[in-house]
Amino acid sequence: MALMTGREYEDSLRKLKFKVYLQGELIDNPVDHPIIRPSMNAVKMTYELAHDPRYQSLMTAVSHLSGETINRFCHLHQSSDDLVKKVKMQRLLGQKTAACFQRCVGMDAINAVDSVTFEMDGKLGSEYHKRFTAFLRKIQDEDLTVDGAMTDPKGDRSLPPGKQADPDLYVRVVEKRADGIVVRGAKCHQTGALNSHWILVMPTMTMGADDADYAVSFCAPADAPGIFYIYGRQSCDTRKLENGDIDVGNSRFGGHEALMVFDDLFVPWEHVFMCGETEFSGALVERFAGYHRQSYGGCKVGVGDVLIGAAALAAEMNGAAKASAVKDKLIEMVHLNETLYACGIACSAEGYPTASGTYLIDLLLANVCKQNVTRFPYEIARLAEDIAGGLMVTMPSEKDLRHPEIGPVVEKYLRGVAGVPTEHRMRVLRLIENITLGAAAVGYRTESMHGAGSPQAQRIMIARQGNIEQKKDLARAIAGIEPAAGR
Repeated sequence: MALMTGREYEDSLRKLKFKVYLQGELIDNPVDHPIIRPSMNAVKMTYELAHDPRYQSLMTAVSHLSGETINRFCHLHQSSDDLVKKVKMQRLLGQKTAACFQRCVGMDAINAVDSVTFEMDGKLGSEYHKRFTAFLRKIQDEDLTVDGAMTDPKGDRSLPPGKQADPDLYVRVVEKRADGIVVRGAKCHQTGALNSHWILVMPTMTMGADDADYAVSFCAPADAPGIFYIYGRQSCDTRKLENGDIDVGNSRFGGHEALMVFDDLFVPWEHVFMCGETEFSGALVERFAGYHRQSYGGCKVGVGDVLIGAAALAAEMNGAAKASAVKDKLIEMVHLNETLYACGIACSAEGYPTASGTYLIDLLLANVCKQNVTRFPYEIARLAEDIAGGLMVTMPSEKDLRHPEIGPVVEKYLRGVAGVPTEHRMRVLRLIENITLGAAAVGYRTESMHGAGSPQAQRIMIARQGNIEQKKDLARAIAGIEPAAGR
């Protein structure tokens, strides 16, 4: 099958039978629901740009399995150049949507599962990698979107999975059959779940020997019987239900998250990629997290580009563009944004092949990248709010602007620089609000903090990968001190 078009992708979602609850109601048509639709549009862009000659070198790749051209989101990285192009593609899509385009987690999941299952088969004589390769071939051939699922509810963080008061707070195998397994539990914060064709589940942490039932990885159709979804709230999300498009800030694109519940889901053995092999659970978590922390050096930077541009426009419309303080703030925003991008490119350029041939990023630099992402977007957002001014959060509504009596009053008193329509000023301020405080802030600010692991998770990995002892030896050598005994 050729690359799907955006329209074909949309049509493919209409064939799925999701069971999804949104604000207490079971909804029939996720594709056209006004709250969900903008997130579908963002994923749709990943399909549309793959057909644009200007972007095909970034958006597509050649499959190492079939030799055919595929969407890069379905690709296993075969070189450090692939890793670099991934980050550049993510920045491009952030620029085009100013939102979360939701396919990164699936791309990162397939790359992590590939190398780990290869190593499992080599050591255990299992067939996990063979099964995974068959699944991947289907994804590539049919140009499907995969939702990677890692984060469990976790309950009491001081207790391991098997010691929880409720054993379902981590996804677990509750039954093994001749033809497959039955799983129960939930995955939280599932980005783009309702815009995906398949889900790829991974353990959420390194599992000990006592928690073998929780060391499970598998795939399933996103609308499989036994899976249902509870849609997550976003700031200002009900604005999407109103007529008009100004107050939403970004009416065309958005992201979404959902609680994904496995209600005794049956998974056939051919879709199982780990089942009790606790010694490999940590590697899978570490590699997926590394890939996903690399991703943030692209997607967050693309959204940052839009936010910087909106702040610059707001300054012009306010008549403050020439102020040295404003110029300096914009320079700082660019500096922070490009630093994030530099980290994403660096961990990609330093990538290396795993045993399966799939390239892995430099894990230390990927964690440095994500650690910076937990901080810099917040400062970029603060500076954007500073430049925009208080009107961003006190402005009357679009309905007021369109009102026959008070509309002219809004038009008169909210005008900035002469010659700039008041509506244009309102649109730019609402866009800044959307990214910094509104619906897109979920994917820009909060996800920057907690996505791909909260800040302490990166610090643990930086401590593990930082090789302090080797640095101490470097200092000893320069200082003329003999190496420590036994070294």
